[in-house]
Amino acid sequence: MTQHETPSLNVQDQAAQGSVTETSSQKAAIQQDRSAKKVKPVVRGEKLRGAEKVARNPVKVIATDKPQRKPDWIRVRIPSTPRINEIKTKLRAHKLHTVCEEAACPNLGECFGGGTATFMIMGDICTRRCPFCDVAHGRPNPLDPDEPRHLATAIADMQLRYVVITSVDRDDLRDGGAQHFADCIAETRQRSDSIEIETLVPDFRGRMDVALDILEACPPDVFNHNLETVPRLYARARPGADYAWSLKLLKEFKRRAPDVVTKSGLMLGLGEENDEVIEVMKDLRAHDVDMLTLGQYLQPSRDHLPVERFVTPQEFEELGAIAESMGFKHVASGPMVRSSYHADLQAHGEKVS
Repeated sequence: MTQHETPSLNVQDQAAQGSVTETSSQKAAIQQDRSAKKVKPVVRGEKLRGAEKVARNPVKVIATDKPQRKPDWIRVRIPSTPRINEIKTKLRAHKLHTVCEEAACPNLGECFGGGTATFMIMGDICTRRCPFCDVAHGRPNPLDPDEPRHLATAIADMQLRYVVITSVDRDDLRDGGAQHFADCIAETRQRSDSIEIETLVPDFRGRMDVALDILEACPPDVFNHNLETVPRLYARARPGADYAWSLKLLKEFKRRAPDVVTKSGLMLGLGEENDEVIEVMKDLRAHDVDMLTLGQYLQPSRDHLPVERFVTPQEFEELGAIAESMGFKHVASGPMVRSSYHADLQAHGEKVS
């Protein structure tokens, strides 16, 4: 008998009680159970967000009652300026998406205002349901074969010198989208000779060899894949992902392309302990990762994972110093740091926090 089932009375019990009626609390429990089972079907091209997105996750997310109060050191401002509106207009004209917008990044105003953006390819619907991420889940549409050309044209038009190309997870594709990444890299280099390209890739679950065969032939300048959190929290925060697999992806790409910088990042505040973070940093160095980012997790909505704690700037400094002592070529550690935040400065060894 499940926890939601109401035990039935036998004939003798019914006779003794005269009749059986459901109490209001029983009715509410039954209705709640029925509602929980009504998971919205996934329709191609339709976006699922919030509670609908995480309804099928094995570890359930309990919605918070109200927004969490942020400490004084977290200040998020998203201004509207002509430069920001200009970039958004160009992105829409070229049918492009940015992770800055789709993931509700707190640094959007600063990055857009400075003329930089992280482009998100292969659509805006992800096949994964990570409850920390604000990108929509669902059955993605087919790839747009013109997207590499549109992306390259937009980058040239915006006269960018450093770009980050990331994507949704595409578990529906045989190569996980690796060829589309390669096509975007090739088209961008063709139209912008001096461009530097960083790719923030998914884990290519079950397709590592195929994907790396493709990317090895058309490598970026920086190969980034985020571990996101400590292994103990993977079932809760990264359903469908595997910690050891992600580490192997980073190490295997470095083996194939030793001259390409490798990079990874963690969000803090999901319930990890600092000792666990240090162990992850050791694992990353053991797998030949060159660059590291550490930032504060912020809850996108009440239906996402709650912030377990706000890590202090001092702790970020201390963890950053430990990482540097381990031999990372560059470490960006601070509450507002994100994987792609000032990625150009990170790549050139400048301090970002």
